[in-house]
Amino acid sequence: MATLTELQEKRGRLVTEARAALEEIKKNTDEARAAELEARHDTIMAEFDRVEKNIKREEDQAAIEARFEDRQREERAKKRPISDGEGRGSDDGEKLTYRSVFYKFIASGADLAALEPEERAVLKAGVEVVDEKRSLTSTTGSAGGYTVPTELADQLIRSMKAWGPMYDPGVTSELNTASGAVIQLPTIDDTSGTGYAHTQGADLVDDGSADPAFGQKQLEAYVFDTKFIRFSMELAQDSIFNLESLLADLLGERLGRLANSQLTVGTGTGAPNGVATAATVGKTAASATAIASDELIDLVHSVDPAYRSAPKVGFQFNDLTLAAIRKLKDGQGNYLWQMGDVTKGSPGTLLSYRYTINQAIAQIATANKTVLFGDFGKYWVRKVGSPVIGVMRERFWPNLGIAGYIRFDGELADTAAIKALKQA
Repeated sequence: MATLTELQEKRGRLVTEARAALEEIKKNTDEARAAELEARHDTIMAEFDRVEKNIKREEDQAAIEARFEDRQREERAKKRPISDGEGRGSDDGEKLTYRSVFYKFIASGADLAALEPEERAVLKAGVEVVDEKRSLTSTTGSAGGYTVPTELADQLIRSMKAWGPMYDPGVTSELNTASGAVIQLPTIDDTSGTGYAHTQGADLVDDGSADPAFGQKQLEAYVFDTKFIRFSMELAQDSIFNLESLLADLLGERLGRLANSQLTVGTGTGAPNGVATAATVGKTAASATAIASDELIDLVHSVDPAYRSAPKVGFQFNDLTLAAIRKLKDGQGNYLWQMGDVTKGSPGTLLSYRYTINQAIAQIATANKTVLFGDFGKYWVRKVGSPVIGVMRERFWPNLGIAGYIRFDGELADTAAIKALKQA
């Protein structure tokens, strides 16, 4: 299998090849040749997507292995006997066990030559006598648990960023609070206000007609959980992996998907007011099953220019919509979607604006809001503390239970800031 470096180099080559195909299409007037180059471009981009997934998989695996090695070092440090004499067994003073030797064997690429004679003997003996079967069972539950260490909360937040852009403070505006008390957001829309011509010597009008109108929106603290996953104490003890850490990552991804979905399409009744739910329609497509390039331009200009220069302005749509947008061209035959340059760290853009993939946004179909554009900094995400992972030991004894818990809300403070493209 290709290494991470090889995959990254291949990704760079694919970007260059795809750009070359696009440039040749622009210069070529022959329809058959243009169709051939378009097919080639689509093939390259499909391979690009596959390589991107492989790179992500390799990076995730490397991160898991690094965390596991850190945990192993901590466990070895705890087990190391305190003595003025020299320890026996392994180099760091531990007694050789089948589990530790087996991990070393796997980490070396299943190479017996990497083991000491004593370690090979332990591994061989373990294979001959060990004949145990473990099982993982799961149940649902409704109670809480113990709060997690700080490092577990950090892992959970990183998982959420990977699974959902709406929980990412780099995309939206974030408000962290220690309690779940209701927060009032004062609002004002004075965009229709203006000045008036004045007649020299005349009194200024004071009839209240020019007074601004204030309003307010509120942020609650809605609660969500993952239900319990129950697993045996034997499995926790015997697994070569840190099972609690692996399950915490899994639950973090579940909470991430849930948070992104609620902050995107939440109804606003007993739940967050999702950004797609709150966004008003800026453009209605002519088709129920397709998007035209002119319609994306109209969507951009349905948002006031005052918002289009904001730091967090951009597009959001799901991945299938991006696939359709990739093939759209302007009147001169240029592709609207620009790949950017991964070698220089330049991200892809659409009509010169950044875009974010949000899988919770609806696909292209009748009457769906499929594309959002505007200043996502006007969407406020209220978070109550950090997401929590609870490990319950006594309730399920001798087994264990683990569950996730989160409190948050979301609201579009200024509905003029974000507009939606809606299918016919």
